Amino acid sequence: MAKLAVIVGSVRRDRQGIKVARWIERKLQGRNHIVYFIDPVKLELPLLDRMYKEMSDPPEKIRDLRNMISDAEGYIPVTPEYNHSTSSAMKNTLDYFLEEYYFKPSAIVSYSPGIFGGVNAAQQLRLIFAELGAPAIPSSFVVPRVHEAFAENGDLIDDAYNKRIIKFFEEFEWYVEALKNQRAKGVPY
Repeated sequence: MAKLAVIVGSVRRDRQGIKVARWIERKLQGRNHIVYFIDPVKLELPLLDRMYKEMSDPPEKIRDLRNMISDAEGYIPVTPEYNHSTSSAMKNTLDYFLEEYYFKPSAIVSYSPGIFGGVNAAQQLRLIFAELGAPAIPSSFVVPRVHEAFAENGDLIDDAYNKRIIKFFEEFEWYVEALKNQRAKGVPY
């Protein structure tokens, strides 16, 4: 069992990614993980002006977000692809913190209405999470034609995803455990 943060990347009115993120959340809970569900729509974060560590009196919602990011032992961003990159909502949510991410793995989930499933956004997030100190596991999980994979009510339509996600989670869990063990021994600085 691990504490994992699922980070939603879209704030659009008719966002498809919320279906993917909620499915990921349920699957992780089914594997006995504690899941922090981070949704920028609920957070209503302003555009970043100061990082958390630079704030003298952070608002409660940003303190709560910091606690989730800090307590999490791994991160699963669920990102759309906008113009070959991740969304501004994802980037804004991530950028409030830095040291809180250190030496914990990330596992990237991307989606799009097209056939490539947001792979360009996933590659951009690899760079971002590397800089945050939360390197991405080698695999990513893509959901092409997201509108055909999930029903309007959020139910999974394509059962093949239930099989594919197992390997992805097993790899992520391996990295979560490995980095947790190493953090217990100390970190390089």
